[in-house]
Amino acid sequence: MIMDLGDPTRAVTPTLDGPVLAVLARSGRPLTVGEVAAQAARGSEIGVRRCLARLVEQGIVEAMEMGRNRVHQLNRDHVAAAAADVLANLRVELWRRMRAEIGAWQPAPVYACVFGSSARGDGDVASDIDLVVVHPPMPDEAPSRRRDNKVRSIPTAPEAAPATPDEAARWHDQLDTLRSHVRLWSGNVLQVVDLSIGEWTSQQQNGLLVEEIHQDGVEMFEFAGIGLSTAGTKMGR
Repeated sequence: MIMDLGDPTRAVTPTLDGPVLAVLARSGRPLTVGEVAAQAARGSEIGVRRCLARLVEQGIVEAMEMGRNRVHQLNRDHVAAAAADVLANLRVELWRRMRAEIGAWQPAPVYACVFGSSARGDGDVASDIDLVVVHPPMPDEAPSRRRDNKVRSIPTAPEAAPATPDEAARWHDQLDTLRSHVRLWSGNVLQVVDLSIGEWTSQQQNGLLVEEIHQDGVEMFEFAGIGLSTAGTKMGR
């Protein structure tokens, strides 16, 4: 089963209970029916209203009057409240697992970031997970030239030393293992854009990929001191 990256709660339940509980779990304040419907990944306002009424009857949601509005919040004392938190953080948990695995790689990447529809949260069951990784210099690659311009290129530093042949072979094994694990964790295909430092520098100069990462990227890894991060990337989502 492929996870709907726009609404991961579908992997658990096809009803509106999933997205409604996820919205309430993420919210730091009581919400009206209209506010829940506006934030929910799916469902009409009428459907959300009916769902909330059912959840109030079951006790996991509390309803109260606030001024002229009837508002709703998650009952944090309910035994099922923790399940609502899980529903709210399914994509975050996927990113956590990916970061943990990438962070343990040897050789380590220089930079890694999820981009595209999965990062924006507007994907669906047909969406792949797109990941750009910048690998360290490989034995068969020509040294990249530092360019003096407005983009930040990698500095000459011990961390950027070329990988050994054994490390180069492990690099591709690491990518294959991550592809396999992401498929197990979510059902989705992981598409990897594997770039050299020189290719990444070129992307910074004239590529649309970097612009997309600036706007919506979810950062997975950045080698300390390298400074290839893009300003708009997020750590959560």
